[in-house]
Amino acid sequence: MNVLLVEDDAILADGLSRSLSDWGFAVIHAMTGSYAMTALLTQVFDLVILDLGLPDCDGRDVLRQLRSRKSPLPVLILTARNALDDRIGGLESGADDYLAKPFDLRELQARVRALIRRSQGQIGHETVVGRLTLDTVGQRVTADGRPLLLPAREYGVLLALMLQAGRVVSKDAIAGRLAVEGEELADNAIEVYVSRLRKRLAPFGINIRTLRGLGYVLEAGHGA
Repeated sequence: MNVLLVEDDAILADGLSRSLSDWGFAVIHAMTGSYAMTALLTQVFDLVILDLGLPDCDGRDVLRQLRSRKSPLPVLILTARNALDDRIGGLESGADDYLAKPFDLRELQARVRALIRRSQGQIGHETVVGRLTLDTVGQRVTADGRPLLLPAREYGVLLALMLQAGRVVSKDAIAGRLAVEGEELADNAIEVYVSRLRKRLAPFGINIRTLRGLGYVLEAGHGA
């Protein structure tokens, strides 16, 4: 799960990044609104944590630009502005939740997980496709109830496909999700990871179908 943390306070951002990493999230930190807007255009995220008092713009400008593109990406505003008008204004600008500083980390964690669950339409944190189960909190995959151990990059590819199971996921979307981890990908890297993953999943009746020019679809075959 990838989180974009938009926060201009370096000390607070460092602490939040560490906590989010401990909770199992990959974090990209943006100190300015312009950096955040660029990141949102070029990478794939599951959640944005957004401060309002940024050095180059108001955080709501980032939010408005995101919503102008009809993006459903969940956004949690985390700010020192706690007046009623600020809270109403933030939510009316398109935020999904609003938490004022200072805050308790346990409350932040609960709100982050709730937003992601809602965005994925999940009641819990497990996604099931055929004989595969993905635990997005524990970052585990099981097949027929037994652990399926995957290298990190292949787990990232499977995560992108399972969260959109039955729908086409573009190569760029998968690359964007993997790129958040901080490594550059070779041109054919996604094909390689998909090929390896396809072989691992085949014994369980799970297929990754290639739609040339469009992307990939994860499907449970007959008997899966």
